[in-house]
Amino acid sequence: MGGDEFTMPANTTYVGEILGVLDAEPGRPVLTWRDVTLTARQFTGAVRAAAAVLHRCTGGRPDLVVGVLTVTNTPATLILRYAANLVGATVVHLHTINAVDPGDRIGLDAARRIVEETRVTVLAVDANNLERAREVRDGVLTPVDMVALGDLGPDVIDLTAGDPAFDASAVAVAPSADAVVTYTSGTTGKPKGIVVSFGTRRGFITGGLQQAWRAVYLATLPMSHSSGQAADDTLASGGTVVLHDGFDAGRVLAAVPHHGVTRLLVSPPQLYLLLDHPDVDRADLSSITVLSYTGAPSSPERLARAAKRFGPVLMQIYGTSEAAAITLLTPFEHSDPALLTTAGRPLFTQLRIRDEQDTRDLPTGETGEILVQSPFAMTRYVGDPELTARTLRDGWLHTGDLGSLDARGYLTLRGRRSETVKTGGIKVYPANVERVLLAHPGIAQAAVFAVADGDRIEHLHAAVALRDARTPVTEEELKARIGAELSAPHVPERIHLRPTLPLTAVGKPDKARLAAETGG
Repeated sequence: MGGDEFTMPANTTYVGEILGVLDAEPGRPVLTWRDVTLTARQFTGAVRAAAAVLHRCTGGRPDLVVGVLTVTNTPATLILRYAANLVGATVVHLHTINAVDPGDRIGLDAARRIVEETRVTVLAVDANNLERAREVRDGVLTPVDMVALGDLGPDVIDLTAGDPAFDASAVAVAPSADAVVTYTSGTTGKPKGIVVSFGTRRGFITGGLQQAWRAVYLATLPMSHSSGQAADDTLASGGTVVLHDGFDAGRVLAAVPHHGVTRLLVSPPQLYLLLDHPDVDRADLSSITVLSYTGAPSSPERLARAAKRFGPVLMQIYGTSEAAAITLLTPFEHSDPALLTTAGRPLFTQLRIRDEQDTRDLPTGETGEILVQSPFAMTRYVGDPELTARTLRDGWLHTGDLGSLDARGYLTLRGRRSETVKTGGIKVYPANVERVLLAHPGIAQAAVFAVADGDRIEHLHAAVALRDARTPVTEEELKARIGAELSAPHVPERIHLRPTLPLTAVGKPDKARLAAETGG
């Protein structure tokens, strides 16, 4: 899976195709960050110059692995990835495993482990991460060279010294070759390296290459993760990418009319921050055509309000780091209240709902594990053939997520297999309870989890974050709501009211931490 679904010449990469689009209008602004704007000529020249130096210094080795250790949402991150991929090198993102916060960064020991695990041979750095890069380099066993977009010292090769007209067409790159490795903590806590091929990466830009309109994408999520794919697709459309260092609702509302932003990608909590911001009703958001949200369960009530305020632009994406986008709830489907509890229908994928033993497909309405067959799926996990074999079986990717399909093909998510709780003689899927809690107008976030006692008996608990401390919400009220809409066994023993919930690196409530705090 992953690379052979797409056909392209051996000497053409997705980067080469994007650069070809940008070459058509060399004077057009294509990338903005803070007070810096790069034209197409400046951007493509920087990419090609860096690629030329990489190609010359490494002798065009097919096994070149470049670790990118830069501030995530800066032009350097994009330029360095493009330069490395243009000459067929594999890129490993080393700054963060966080899919939501570009300011978060991994620890030194984790960075060293990833460098050794992926066999990084070149560290591409910026001034902000230079000392960290030296600590990483000096703490690993294999020799590692350092490169940068500028003169950072005698031990760092300057990539700006290359030829901005470098021709990479003679560099042979197979579609099945490893293009990018992105680390994610997922829901297990231990970072996993997810490998995506050049063919798959090319697939991400297909829509951009074919669409007639030019997007202006405001990137607030880390460019090392799915936001980077959105940037690729935008540039392939002949569009423009605006980089923010992180998410700030006020800055986003001001940036939309200033840059004519047409496309946004946010997490559900960030969508709520936009909706609740005091400037939202005064902001001119008329340029937005797609406001996508992904990464965590959403409140149907809040989605209905957002659809009313922002118009027919909301797009829900359910996906995983391993499979990319799986299902989609379109803007116009957001007008149907009955669909706001679903994750939409399959997008370029095939779905199966399987029983616990993985012996049969389950009928409509029954809950089981979600299996995906997708042209955008990963190739493997780095250094973990056993986990790869468990996840990729017979051409299907086992997501570990639970869900059910209705008669029209809409998917309803039920949580993770590992989160299912047996209580009161039934299986409780936390997502079902969370959905009831999130439908309460006073609840911003919800997490349902198990807490084991001294006898290892699981007890159902929940934690909720209130939208407004002044809004009266009681534990008894919430319990009654759950009992009335579901059943008595679905009612948690305790519902903890909190101002905020801790989040994982993928922006979901950290249930392991909540359970540990509750059990402690």
